[in-house]
Amino acid sequence: MNSVIIESIVMGLIFSVLTIGVVITFKILDFPDMSVEGTFPLGAFAFAKMITLEMNPIIAMVVSFLAGGVGGYITYILFRKVKIESILAGILTMTFLYSVNLRITGTPNITFFDYKTVFQLFESVPKILILIAIVLIIKFVLDWFLKTEKGYLLLATGDNETLVKSLGKNPDKYIAIGLVISNGLSALAGALMAQSNGYADITMGQSIIVSALASIIIGDAFLKNAKFLNRTTRAIIGAIIYRVIYGIALYMGLAPSDLKGVTAVIVVAFIVYNNVSLKRLSTLKEKREENVKN
Repeated sequence: MNSVIIESIVMGLIFSVLTIGVVITFKILDFPDMSVEGTFPLGAFAFAKMITLEMNPIIAMVVSFLAGGVGGYITYILFRKVKIESILAGILTMTFLYSVNLRITGTPNITFFDYKTVFQLFESVPKILILIAIVLIIKFVLDWFLKTEKGYLLLATGDNETLVKSLGKNPDKYIAIGLVISNGLSALAGALMAQSNGYADITMGQSIIVSALASIIIGDAFLKNAKFLNRTTRAIIGAIIYRVIYGIALYMGLAPSDLKGVTAVIVVAFIVYNNVSLKRLSTLKEKREENVKN
C-alpha cells in the first residue's frame, strides 16, 4: 500500500504541472482550452526526439515547453485572429497536433530506456524529490509572474477585458500569454510523464483535461476556506489527492478500463459537495442577516 501511495504522489506531482497550466486558462482567463490534450503528448514526443538525439534532458524539457507554447499560440490565432469559438479553436489545435506528434518521431510510440532522463541525471536523488523541486520552481515562478504588471493584466483580462482596454492595454496580448504559458506547462508535464514511464505514446493525452479539471475541483472543494493557500498551491494539492484516489481505486482491484468512470464519479461528487457547501454557507449568511435585522 505504501508503494501505491508513493507512486500516486509521483503521478500527482507530474499532473500538478498540467493542472497549474489549466488553472491559467479555465480559472483565470475563463477559456475552455481543449488544446492541452494535444500539447501534453507534444511535450512527450518533442522530449523523446531530443533525447534520442542525445540532447541534455534539461534542455530537451525546455524544448518541450517551447513546443507546447507554440501549440497554445496556434489556439490563440484561431480564436482571436480567425474568430473561431474558443472550445472549437482548442479542438482544432488538438486535432492538428495529433498529426504533428506522429510526424516528430514517425511512430505512435517510442521508448527511450537506453537514454539518460532528468531522473538519471540526478541518480542519487529520489524521483519524488526531483519532482517536488521542479513543481515548486514552477509554482514560485508563476506566483511571482502573477504579481508583476503583466501578471496583474493577465488576471484583469480574465475578469474584465473592457477594464484592460480602458488602461490602454490590448487584452489579446494577455490571452496569448496565458495560452502560451498554459500549453507550455502542459507539454512540460507530458515530458515529465514520458520520462517517468520511459516512453511516449500518442494516446497519452486522451481525457487529460478531465484529470486536470478534477484536480482543480478537488483542490477548490477541500481548500476553498484556506485563504492562505493560493490557486497554484490548491492545484498542486488537488492533483496529488486526485492521483492518490486513483491509485487506491487500482489497488482495490478496479480494472484500468473502469478508471475513466471513476474520474467522472470523482468530478461529480466534488462538484455536488462544493455546491452543497456553498448553499449551506449562503443559508447561514441569510439567517445571520435576518437575526441582525430582528
